[in-house]
Amino acid sequence: MTAEPTPPTTATVSRGLGRQLTIATLIGVLVFAALSLYGDVRALAASLGRYHWLSFVGGLALATANYAIRFLRWEAYLSLLEVRIGRLESARIFLAGFVMSITPGKVGEVFKSVLLHESRGVPIARTAPIVVAERLTDLFALVLLTALGALALPSGALVAAGGAAVVGVLWLACAWRPLGELGLRVAARLPLIRKIAPKLREAYDALQVLVRPRALGVATVLALASWFTECVALLLIARGFGADIGWLESTFAYAAPTIVGALAMMPGGLGVTEAGMTGILEEVAHMSTADATATTLLVRLATLWWAVLLGVIALGAQRRALHRRAITD
Repeated sequence: MTAEPTPPTTATVSRGLGRQLTIATLIGVLVFAALSLYGDVRALAASLGRYHWLSFVGGLALATANYAIRFLRWEAYLSLLEVRIGRLESARIFLAGFVMSITPGKVGEVFKSVLLHESRGVPIARTAPIVVAERLTDLFALVLLTALGALALPSGALVAAGGAAVVGVLWLACAWRPLGELGLRVAARLPLIRKIAPKLREAYDALQVLVRPRALGVATVLALASWFTECVALLLIARGFGADIGWLESTFAYAAPTIVGALAMMPGGLGVTEAGMTGILEEVAHMSTADATATTLLVRLATLWWAVLLGVIALGAQRRALHRRAITD
């Protein structure tokens, strides 16, 4: 008879967290240095010198609004699973997950389930599907936003229709079990997917409560609203340089590189997202290399590194709260 595996704790997860943060920060510094060279350091400094910094403050506020909307989705998922904890502690745990924004595809945000287990004894297997559901609805939202933003391109109507069709099929497969079962059977026969087919089925079964049509629809709408705030953040930050950029261009410039960065499985999409965003701003929004580069740097500060900083602060607050509880108990 084999012993049950010991659930991970924040202590065991945190052992590798410092190393991950260090590596991600080093990669981030290298990416920022490479972008600075690409944009020409002197031209970049000149762009930042004439920048209207109130636009960056507005972008930062919009990025923070993204997190507030995503917290509503987190709370809705906890309610569906009948996990009840105080709103303040729930917010700390939710924000602490942002520390893992620098993991490939943000899959490390399952750390939230570890925190819930350690704080309230909620089984990790019970809440881990929330992270999968969050990533799923994030994907739906980003693909739809990319499709919408593509209308700014010459052949954008085809891209928009294709993106909408992909999301429609995936959404239906999640919400309508017979179609999902068919997809799983097909996946089990594909050479590259066959090995992970059992895991796909396990995840699909675990997700069923969270992907019922109404729950999936509400979560997708919240995801659309949350990620659109960051598209508008890019618009506001770019206009701080005097760029003549519309909301369709800013939506495409933010959503498309974000998807590519996630698929590249780089920590936080580092390197891939920045390169894509800069290139799109140059080609689609017709920004100068220096302004496009500076915009990308500021957008990533507001939407990635700000989240990581909030995560570090929230994790520290949660650890202090647990310590105080242990003393008083």
